[in-house]
Amino acid sequence: MTHVAPVGGTAVQDHVALAEIELCGELIIAASAAEDRLSLESIDEVLRVAEERDTAEHRPRRR
Repeated sequence: MTHVAPVGGTAVQDHVALAEIELCGELIIAASAAEDRLSLESIDEVLRVAEERDTAEHRPRRR
């Protein structure tokens, strides 16, 4: 038996997956606009890696 999600307003959203899809899109746009391969630094910039590191440093550590 196959289960099908009901139609209409009850869709479940995976916010992590949506964020990953958005970042992939940003990376594709940057790669298509670049004249050559993206450097690791450029990829980090597009993916906002440094911003995430800065934010993580200011978060309290979990125990």
